[in-house]
Amino acid sequence: MSSNPTRPPETTVAGDSEERIKRFLATASHDLQSPLRHIAMYAELLLDDLEETLDGEQLQSLRMIMEKAQTAQRLTKALMSLAAGTPQVTPEEVDLQALAENVWGELTDETAVGAATLESDGGLPSIRTDPALLGLVLRHLLTNALTYRGEAPPHVAIAAERERTDWFIRISDNGTGIDPAYRERIFEPFWKLPKAGAVPGAGLGLTTAREFLAALGGDISLERSDESGSRFIIRLPIA
Repeated sequence: MSSNPTRPPETTVAGDSEERIKRFLATASHDLQSPLRHIAMYAELLLDDLEETLDGEQLQSLRMIMEKAQTAQRLTKALMSLAAGTPQVTPEEVDLQALAENVWGELTDETAVGAATLESDGGLPSIRTDPALLGLVLRHLLTNALTYRGEAPPHVAIAAERERTDWFIRISDNGTGIDPAYRERIFEPFWKLPKAGAVPGAGLGLTTAREFLAALGGDISLERSDESGSRFIIRLPIA
């Protein structure tokens, strides 16, 4: 018998997966920083040089390019800090309604999914959290709702309620649901829910969403899923 102790297989697998995630996030985020910085810089230069000659729509488009590049820079920096084990959180007052609508608008433009609708009955509150990190969490969940859709046009409902020291944000969709056999795996790194014709990806959406929420002092879970769709619940502490 060997005198060298060995870790249990499951511990080894979990540790290896965590290291792979950190390497992936660190490498991807580092490589994106330079092009994003240049996009934001050149957009700002163009605004300074051409502001007097452009019409309103052109100015708005150029400002949008600069703002999106700066937002992406903040996200990649957050990813790098997460990979380093020291996530940087910058809390501020966030209009959850505006944030959700902005993310939804971007995704429906990118995916060109027709007749997709977003509902927030009674509107959503303002909460104090990091807008970049929460925006990325919403992006992952809404992307899944648009990707794993059924025959009916995608419909997503978002509701938020305060319970003692926490906010609970529920995101429901009318998609195909998640097979009970897979419900324990959806938060595993590099694992994707099987779907015919799905676009290949890293399989890190829900994993990074959970990690970002942990950095914010919260968490995420699958509250229910059946043939009528799925509902995820996000918990965030009240600052």
